[in-house]
Order: sequence, then C-alpha cells, then structure tokens
Amino acid sequence: MKAKTINKVLSKKLSDWLSNIDDISLIKKIEDDAIITGGSIASMLLNEDVNDYDVYFKTEETALAVAKYYVSKFNDANRDSKASIKHEEGRIKIHIQSNGVATEDGGEDILETSFDDAVEALSQADDCPVPVIEEKPKYRVVFLSSNAITLSNDIQIVIRFYGEPSEIHKNYDFAHCTNYWTKSGGVILNQDALEALLTKELVYMGSKYPLCSIIRTRKFIKRGYQINAGQYLKMCFQLNDLDLNNIEVLEDQLVGVDSAYFMMLINGIKKKTENDPSFKVSTPYIVSIIDKIF
Repeated sequence: MKAKTINKVLSKKLSDWLSNIDDISLIKKIEDDAIITGGSIASMLLNEDVNDYDVYFKTEETALAVAKYYVSKFNDANRDSKASIKHEEGRIKIHIQSNGVATEDGGEDILETSFDDAVEALSQADDCPVPVIEEKPKYRVVFLSSNAITLSNDIQIVIRFYGEPSEIHKNYDFAHCTNYWTKSGGVILNQDALEALLTKELVYMGSKYPLCSIIRTRKFIKRGYQINAGQYLKMCFQLNDLDLNNIEVLEDQLVGVDSAYFMMLINGIKKKTENDPSFKVSTPYIVSIIDKIF
C-alpha cells in the first residue's frame, strides 16, 4: 500500500473514532496530539491485514485526559468495575483492583479463581454456546491493563509513554515498527524501518520491556520475519539487568503479553505472598505455575 493510501485510511479511521467521542474538548486534544505508530503501518506497507492501530499522544495532558475519559466510560458500563487512574512522577497508570487487567465481559473474575478453575474455564471457552449478538457501541472499552486501553474496532490506546515520535520510539523494540502517522504530518517513513520491512528482519533497538520483546518474537516469526542470534543476545543482556524475582518488575514486564494467562501467574504470586510474607519467588515455583497454566 502506498503512503498516500495509508494517509487516507488512517485519516478515515481517526475521524470515525472521534465521531464516537462525546467530549468536544477531548476530540480537539486527540486531533492535535494523536500519533499512530507500530505494526499497523508496517502491515499496510506490506499489504497485510491490520490487527489494531496503536495510538500514542504527544503530551501528558492528552494521555491523562483520554485515560480518564475511557476509564470513566468503562466503569459506567461495568458497574462492578473499580478501575481508577494513578498519576504520579510522570507516569499514568490504570489500576484495576488487584488483578491488573479487566475486560468488558468481566474478565477480572476469572483471574480471582484458582489456577485449575481458571485454566479449565479458558480451555472450555470455545465449547460454549454461541451467544445472541447484541449491537454494541463502536469504540467502546473492551480491555484495560495498567499501560493501555483497548477499544473495539481495532484501536489500542497506549498511555505508558507519551511525547514526540522520536521519544516514543526510544521505548520501541523492533525497527520495522517505527514508521508513524499524525493528522498534521501524514505518514512519516524512516530508512531503518523500511529496510527491516523489505528484508522481513527483526532488528532489536532496545526496550524497557526486553522480556516482552523476547515473547513478541513468536508473533513476528509466524508472519515470516527472521531474527538472528545477535538480536536475542541484545535482549538477554537487557533482561539480565532486571530483577524478575521482584513481583512488581515481573508484572511490569509481562503486562500486555498473553495477559490473561500471565496475569493469572502474577495474581497467584501475589496471593502466595499475602498468605506467606516470607515467601520468595524462585525459579522452581515459576516453572511449576507456568507448566500448569500453559
């Protein structure tokens, strides 16, 4: 797909999304500050289907306003939800009770069950009767995590990072995802991203989330990308700087990666720690839980 076609597609997508927001001042903020980047532009350049559109914002003010708007909408639509915003030290974070994720169909409930019950429920999900499909609003919140808000109709709002594209991409892992689009500037392509796309090569640039990046390689490999051992070594060196025995570090690294399963792991560790304050995370314990969940 050519850049001018991508411009049209993304302009139409933004307009459609904004037409479903009932706060006029927020619409203006999003128009001025929204940045679409990540895998969607890479997919369009390769004429592949787009999974979702990752949206970031140039300013903390807009990121916070958007987070507050959609958390409020989610709580209104899900009366049992207690999602809230934590804003401190330049970090915007969504807090969902003790589980870390919430879905519009009550997904947080499954994370409070035992591992055996939760795994059984997930494994049988495909066997459930097909429900009557009710017409639901476009661009409603379907999933919340501490770092992101997922809307229906393929919009994912990332609140973990904000700033100009160059700042946001400092936190990106793979080069091919660093093209971006804004309403005022259109599609901006960069040479490193295009080279990685043409060769379908995963080039690791460094990330705050190396564990997430290692796991994400599975997705790209399935799509035909290649990765050399050196890129894995980069990720391993960064991972070595982290203390994954610290539950807060481990949770932060795993948010957004197969969340339902990994949040069961995190929730299990938290409950174990609550019941036994002397408990320390260990490799054998993690291995035993992973073997049960996956």
